[in-house]
Amino acid sequence: ACMEAAKKAGGPIMVTFSRGGGQFIAGKAADNTDDAACIAGSVAGALHVRAVAKLYGVPVILHSDHCQKSWLPWFDGMIKASEEYFEKNGEPLFSSHMLDLSEEPLEENIAICKKYLERMAKVNLLLEMELG
Repeated sequence: ACMEAAKKAGGPIMVTFSRGGGQFIAGKAADNTDDAACIAGSVAGALHVRAVAKLYGVPVILHSDHCQKSWLPWFDGMIKASEEYFEKNGEPLFSSHMLDLSEEPLEENIAICKKYLERMAKVNLLLEMELG
């Protein structure tokens, strides 16, 4: 329905993945050790959206939202998937990710975001940062 609406409106669509949404896509019984199910579900969802978007001819922005510090393994898994996708396709799997480290001290928040921004820039991934 979202893709159809985007096609009718003549514009792009943004599809956002959450950590819980990724786990839901993988299934409740999937092993989530080290966020494996959250990562697998988010990556599978992104691949699905890309495939379906081609059928509708609409550009899609794939984003992950509000990753807190304790969820960084999920974040790392999605970046790794984008790095691998970039090697094969010349573009990242996801378009952007959001780090929400607003509960952390500002200096630590900025240092972590800087580290990720440097890594993500190599594969043209955008980073949204929640500073406070």
